[in-house]
Amino acid sequence: MPNYKLVPGNFYHVYNRGINSCPIFTTPENYHYFLKLYNKYIGCIAHTYAWVLMPNHFHFLIYIIDQTGLDKPPHQYFSNLFNAYTKAFNRYNHRHGALFERAFKRKIIDTDEYLKQAVIYIHNNPVKHSFVSHPGDYPWSSYLTCLSDKTSNLKREIVIRLFDGKSSFIESHKT
Repeated sequence: MPNYKLVPGNFYHVYNRGINSCPIFTTPENYHYFLKLYNKYIGCIAHTYAWVLMPNHFHFLIYIIDQTGLDKPPHQYFSNLFNAYTKAFNRYNHRHGALFERAFKRKIIDTDEYLKQAVIYIHNNPVKHSFVSHPGDYPWSSYLTCLSDKTSNLKREIVIRLFDGKSSFIESHKT
């Protein structure tokens, strides 16, 4: 049985999908609202290194930070995010019941090479699922944010350094 505890000081690939693979994002507003809630609930427990939101699932690459002063374990913040989003999505779409599969998935990232591969995997998810032919063409991922100079909470400087620069980052994402 895998350990589902999110331990401070570790990187994780966190992902989940809609129950029965149903859509969890149907409008641009859904994507924006989910990201807003993500920042609200997860920004206090983790640093984000990569992300992608797909119509029926999502992926995040996070680093769990020190939990001093927090009143709940990290997984509870994810549960609060999913519950808040589900309530809003259900109200907006006149539906009820569960939206996400139970027990969101998480994989510990334990090497720099695995970290790089997770970034590439997350950014290339829209290519893998045939939404676009290049990760830079998909609007709901951190790929372009990694290359941007605009203010962001994304830890892009560390990601770009992991790839030894922007040109290597771009080259590594070619499929």
